[in-house]
Amino acid sequence: MRFALPQELQGLLVPVRAQRARLARALLACLLAQAATLAALACAAWLAGQAIAGAGMAALRPGFVALAFAAAAAALGRWWQSHAAHDLAFALIETLQLGIYDGLERAAPTRVLGRRTGELAAIATADAELMEMFYAHMLGDLVGAVAVPLAGLCALAWLHPALALLWLPFAPALAAAPLWRARRAVAQGARQARALGRLNADVVEGIQAQRELAAFGRQRRWLARMARATQAVGALQRRAAARAGIEQALADAVPALAVLAVASLAGWLVAQGRLDAALLPLAVVLAGAALAPIAEVAQAARRLGDVRAGAQRVLAILRQPARVRDTGQAVRPAMADVCFDDVHFGYGTGQPVLRGASFAIRAGECVALAGPSGAGKTTCAHLLLRLVEPDAGAIRIGGTDLRDLPLATLRALVAVVPQDLHLFDASVADNIRLGRPGASMAEVREAARLARAHGFIAALPQGYGTRCGERGAQLSRGERQRIAIARALLVDAPILVLDEATASLDARSEAAIGTAIGLLKRRGRTVVLIAHRPSTMRHADRVVSLQDCSGG
Repeated sequence: MRFALPQELQGLLVPVRAQRARLARALLACLLAQAATLAALACAAWLAGQAIAGAGMAALRPGFVALAFAAAAAALGRWWQSHAAHDLAFALIETLQLGIYDGLERAAPTRVLGRRTGELAAIATADAELMEMFYAHMLGDLVGAVAVPLAGLCALAWLHPALALLWLPFAPALAAAPLWRARRAVAQGARQARALGRLNADVVEGIQAQRELAAFGRQRRWLARMARATQAVGALQRRAAARAGIEQALADAVPALAVLAVASLAGWLVAQGRLDAALLPLAVVLAGAALAPIAEVAQAARRLGDVRAGAQRVLAILRQPARVRDTGQAVRPAMADVCFDDVHFGYGTGQPVLRGASFAIRAGECVALAGPSGAGKTTCAHLLLRLVEPDAGAIRIGGTDLRDLPLATLRALVAVVPQDLHLFDASVADNIRLGRPGASMAEVREAARLARAHGFIAALPQGYGTRCGERGAQLSRGERQRIAIARALLVDAPILVLDEATASLDARSEAAIGTAIGLLKRRGRTVVLIAHRPSTMRHADRVVSLQDCSGG
């Protein structure tokens, strides 16, 4: 029966192709380390046998020299093996983690495979790091697990063919040890990964919702939920540990039985005069040492179930299909007018969000999109950025269909202040520079002044160097909103979308933003306001109602 590598492990081998040089070094280092270790043990056993047989110092001297060289080579090889194997592993893990982020980006703005934030964080960190077991402790060791046993088999055959024949079945038996309960290991690994993912997601959600839990007096109930989830994970881990213990006992038993069998046969051959007694220690050491590389791989393979389960989760995100295809090659349009032409869109829930939306926005015009919740106002912003694709119809900027534009070109044309904005735990200046990392401090201040944010920023403890905290926790919502507006203004895109960007501002700040919108129009910017408040809509040249073209 032909052996086929599991699909998850085949998927993990794909990025190895780009690391051929590192892989070659890791394989060579492993071969040197394993071969030198076997040689050192064989030299020591040969010296012991010769000494027992009464050989003189002159006869033993070459063996001591060989032992010294072999021991030095083994030590150097072990160091090189560890360095080269982990250099390969960390390079591949970096590739996986970047691929995970790329998969998450391709899926934006929707959730990936229905997973929560904590689960995705666990996949990007714990599951990706788990692949180190495969790349560093299994992949590189495989060459030694093949070459060293073959060398040991040849050495035993040189001592006596019967010893090689007796020892031979133990090698495949030890190699097959991780496969004895592989299906159960994979199932346990998958259950454990799912349970850990749920626990991580609950922990993240609990941290994010501390204020709400405290306000409604639900901290103890949430802690009890965490305790139950932790106990469930612990129970799964104990069952997996019990299975791994049985596998380890079996894997330890095989080399012990091999040594016992070879020692017994070698002793009988010595008694029969068919094997030199001085070679008995060498035969016994070869029987055990030649299986050591296989035992190392088998020991690492005890976690193969966890590795395969983690690989399934990692590869599911790596293979996440893009919601939009970046195949456009059109040049950047000269005009910044926007046209929605009979656009239909739904999120796959059966109820369309937009049904035949058609409207045009002239370059330099400020238009407010109005309508009740669910009318598709924010969806229009997502469609304009090509975060999602329309089911039918077309959207054009400057007469060019968005699908004909490269995504990088499109995203440079449109700047958005989203309704659910995010600030990083970095300085205020760095948050404003998000779209233009190379912007000067003068440009940052000018954008902040235009967004009417300079005043409160200058009053912060370190001014523009003040850290915003996680998700901008050190600032009020209105302050976060104005920093986000400054960030969008700094990009200097010809089209600016403000998605409820003034919802958290007081009347004075909103009036200031209205003044800024007027300035943007005079500079030829196209402004799209998504708003509920009539006071915000007053800043627009006209209002487009989406109520008649929504699915609600």
